[in-house]
Amino acid sequence: MAKRGKKYLEAAKLVDRAKAYPINEAMDLVKKTSVTKFDASVEVAFRLGVDPKKADQQIRGAVVLPNGTGKTQRVLVFAKGEKLKEAEAAGADYVGDADYINKIQQGWFDFDVIVATPDMMGEVGKLGRVLGPKGLMPNPKTGTVTFDVTKAVNEIKAGKVEYRVDKAGNIHVPIGKTSFETDKLVENFNTIFDTMVKVKPAAAKGTYMKNVAITSTMGPSVKVDPSTVTAR
Repeated sequence: MAKRGKKYLEAAKLVDRAKAYPINEAMDLVKKTSVTKFDASVEVAFRLGVDPKKADQQIRGAVVLPNGTGKTQRVLVFAKGEKLKEAEAAGADYVGDADYINKIQQGWFDFDVIVATPDMMGEVGKLGRVLGPKGLMPNPKTGTVTFDVTKAVNEIKAGKVEYRVDKAGNIHVPIGKTSFETDKLVENFNTIFDTMVKVKPAAAKGTYMKNVAITSTMGPSVKVDPSTVTAR
């Protein structure tokens, strides 16, 4: 196991690993136990009772966090004609077609999210081998393959996050920064928690929310008691 620094060990003493905390208390602890000099990210991890190998238990989508993530996302839009102008007006950082496809093929990745209009997907699909492993491939399920480029760009800039279940049934989502006020982080947490409840696959059996934890970059993990989260 990796050796932990003194600061981490001091911070970890404040957290009872066996306890699941009420959400507000858990969030305060995450802020208190952040050990980085920079404004650390706060992330929530869900361990879900699903079998991701089964098509009817795949969970994937996107949600706009009410208070954003504290990170400005750089958006690249693949579009043609009028849609290029629309994307520029909406505030996309990069807008184009073949030229940007060539740039990516040559190893350019100065962006965080790609939006593509459906008529561009034939071309963008050629980048599957490079974009797929990085999780950057546009997808209709996450609202990034659409003709409504204005809505897509606005939502991403407002703090839209994507979620996707991994092979082990886990989902990790950023919900803000340690500099956020606790209530703002809790509001973001509640939004993603509600979403997880709503997207529960009908085929999932047994306990669905097996474990919920929040953590800051390099800080200790704090378990959350799901019964203290107010469903809306």
